[in-house]
Amino acid sequence: MNKITRRRALGATVGALSVIGLAGATTYAADTDSRVAVPAGTVDEVYMGRRIQITTAIGGGHHGSHHSPGLPTVRIDSRELHVMQNADGGWISVVNHYETFATPISVARAAVRELQGATLVPMGGM
Repeated sequence: MNKITRRRALGATVGALSVIGLAGATTYAADTDSRVAVPAGTVDEVYMGRRIQITTAIGGGHHGSHHSPGLPTVRIDSRELHVMQNADGGWISVVNHYETFATPISVARAAVRELQGATLVPMGGM
């Protein structure tokens, strides 16, 4: 008999909540009173003085893109933060690759905290 485990149920729930979180039309900055209206499927907020933008690729991606359709593009101050989704539905980034986060916005905020004001350097060099 194939029973669902708590781990699988939690993973499915986190994955569903991630999608719902990205589908919100309005986001709130955690450390400001800023409220920015953006199109559905995007996030645009200022967190700890850094601008976080998240968009979801709908088509096949743009020229030179490594993104698959439906995966988010995360930017901090207009520089791309490479994020990956684990099999369990959690998210990691190149800045915090040993810690898993529930949503792309939570992994972006953690990266901002970890950077401590430093500039995000693109993957593959300067």
